[in-house]
Amino acid sequence: DVELDLQRSVQAVLRELSAQAPALQSNRGMWRWSLHKKVERDPGKSPMLVRILLRELEKAESEDARHIIIPLLHTLMYVLTKATGITEELHRRTYAFCTRLLTLPAPYCTIALDCAIRLKTETAVPGTLYQRLVIAEQNLTSELYPYRERVFLFVDPELVSPSVCSALLLEIEAASGQQTPEACMRHVVSHALQAALGEACHAGALQRKLLASSRPALEGYFHAVVTAVEQMAREPSPSREGHLERLEEIYCSLLGPAVAARGRCGGDSLQDEPLSVPLPSPRITFHLWTDEEQLWKELVLFLRPQTQLRLSADLEALDLQGLLPDWELARASMLSTDSGIERDLPLGADELLAPGSPEAERAGLQRKGGIKKRVWPADIVMPGSWDGPPGLHRRTGRPSGDGELLPGVSRLHTARVLVLGDDRMLGRLARAYRNLRKRETQRFCLTPRLSLQLYYIPLLAPEVLDSGGGQRSELGELAAFLGRADPWYEGIVNSLCPTIHKLAEMPLSLDTSQTVDPFILDAITYYVRMGTQPVYFQIYTVKIFSGDLSQDPAEDIFLTELKVKIQDSKFPKDSFSPRRRGVAEGPGAELSICYQKALLSHRTREVTVSLRATGLVLKTLPASDTEVSGPTLCTPTAAPDTDHMCLKVSVTEIVKTSNLAGRSFSVVTNTFRTANIQIQSQDRRLLTLLLDKDSCRTYKDVVRFEVAPCPEPCSRTQKSKVLGLSSHQQEMERNKAKVKPLLIPINTFSGIVQ
Repeated sequence: DVELDLQRSVQAVLRELSAQAPALQSNRGMWRWSLHKKVERDPGKSPMLVRILLRELEKAESEDARHIIIPLLHTLMYVLTKATGITEELHRRTYAFCTRLLTLPAPYCTIALDCAIRLKTETAVPGTLYQRLVIAEQNLTSELYPYRERVFLFVDPELVSPSVCSALLLEIEAASGQQTPEACMRHVVSHALQAALGEACHAGALQRKLLASSRPALEGYFHAVVTAVEQMAREPSPSREGHLERLEEIYCSLLGPAVAARGRCGGDSLQDEPLSVPLPSPRITFHLWTDEEQLWKELVLFLRPQTQLRLSADLEALDLQGLLPDWELARASMLSTDSGIERDLPLGADELLAPGSPEAERAGLQRKGGIKKRVWPADIVMPGSWDGPPGLHRRTGRPSGDGELLPGVSRLHTARVLVLGDDRMLGRLARAYRNLRKRETQRFCLTPRLSLQLYYIPLLAPEVLDSGGGQRSELGELAAFLGRADPWYEGIVNSLCPTIHKLAEMPLSLDTSQTVDPFILDAITYYVRMGTQPVYFQIYTVKIFSGDLSQDPAEDIFLTELKVKIQDSKFPKDSFSPRRRGVAEGPGAELSICYQKALLSHRTREVTVSLRATGLVLKTLPASDTEVSGPTLCTPTAAPDTDHMCLKVSVTEIVKTSNLAGRSFSVVTNTFRTANIQIQSQDRRLLTLLLDKDSCRTYKDVVRFEVAPCPEPCSRTQKSKVLGLSSHQQEMERNKAKVKPLLIPINTFSGIVQ
């Protein structure tokens, strides 16, 4: 009966992925949550659920039903991370399945390799994934595993109602109140011992002992378990038997040798069923989005030591208080006082000195040996993204991007920035991200130490949801695109919007003493833990020229859309652009459009047209499923070329026709693709620009604007490389260094599923 019930739940998840029935659409995401809760309340069901999921995965592999492989694999890995009674045989079967997926194209092989790396450690040292996850997320002190993670939840009060903000804040505080450091340390010790000893572990007696232990004694047990697990996991060939022996010693010190011996014999009355060891939700800090600098401030505070948590009002002073820039570490050469004359060298300077000799020590202290070049990797100056070097570096138990960008500086911190809102919020996030990258080119203090992961949960206003699909697609285009690209994102994340609004309508409960089991917080936790595959989006820059020649051109960026409207007012004749002769008055404005046409051959072809139009819309996202593999996508290992980044431009053109009845005007919508475009008003009509559908980012009285892909900010070190070269060499270096586009990564479960 238990196996049949779990089988029904798994089939419900599969029907949710395959069916488009409205009845199933209303409960999307709930089936996965209920499935995980069943094994969380009864840990003895975990091995049975693992067998069922493995059977369904092997069936999907044989039938080539690839659309369910990634969701089921994520579900399976989540169960394996939390469970304690998984046998070595089930671990090896899962590992063998992941290795077979390596022959499939991305993203299947990418996720499979990631899971295989994690499973190899978990098979030899059970409980490693759980222990590392809790230590990093709860910021527990451990010298052997010093990694830290935090989830930053940003909500803009201008876009989200106060009731939603209050409901989310109360739910987060209610869950965090039950996760004290002592409770998390007890969970780590209990989970590690149950995972290693299995049925020989007295779960009830162990839990009573840990609850009765004082804080110093509990910390001693915690550090002993962490040391045993980490030392074994770091060995070249970890042994499951050796790991069991080490944890048995800790278990005996906890309960005494007599109880431990009776447990191994299996005939003691204390022997009971394994108790559920909860996986605490990560530390989530709630923030109201106030300005673009807030993201940078919070990241700096996260990196600073706990003894220096006072935020300075002066941003420059904040850089100098405990977090110095790394330009001293990243400089390309060191100044030497060597004269360069051979006779100034001491006798025998070319000979190798014996290690540890006084001569070698004096030479190391007194002489630098001329110009010492440092060889840096290609991405040392400013990496293309914040998620570390290219390749599979996540989910080996360490946070993503833990490689060293600078020698001696490790990425021990992972910031998971989660934003709630619509496309307007993403536009504001893109501006903050661009400013963050530009600041790093001057300071370079966050990038070597911090891995930045971006997540997005769409949250549209209730009136937009109730009005139908038209307005929903207008403010939720990026969420709809991610849902088409990743079906698991559609089911888990896009379905949260109505549930969040229902939570806001419920009466507030201030009683935090009761145990909470929140669905929304669980879905957010699942997303930030398992959403490891980024989808990259091109940021576009727009240069805006006003009708007032005394004003300098303004620059801004947009992520999803730029809308152009024609104003009724005109600028003076002696201003920016004279009126062309022969232009008849009519609706709209006479525009001159110059753009590079996007061709399949990627050849450059410039087109210049003049037409009368009532408006334009520049969109960056594909509009249908057939365009999912379009220009906004790229693999994590290599950024796409700029000419692959295409804007979809829709021009509402006015066509004049003359016949016997007189002159008439008709409206025609023309669409074309381009990466760069320049538009100028020809008949003194002013334009209004609206960026990312955000009324707060409106530019009026515009006569000309230029749009191009936003380049990656250039750093000081990159500029200094060409300063010492001749003019011809500088020109060659500039031509050789191709401009990299600035891409913003949004994490999903699978990336792009073709």
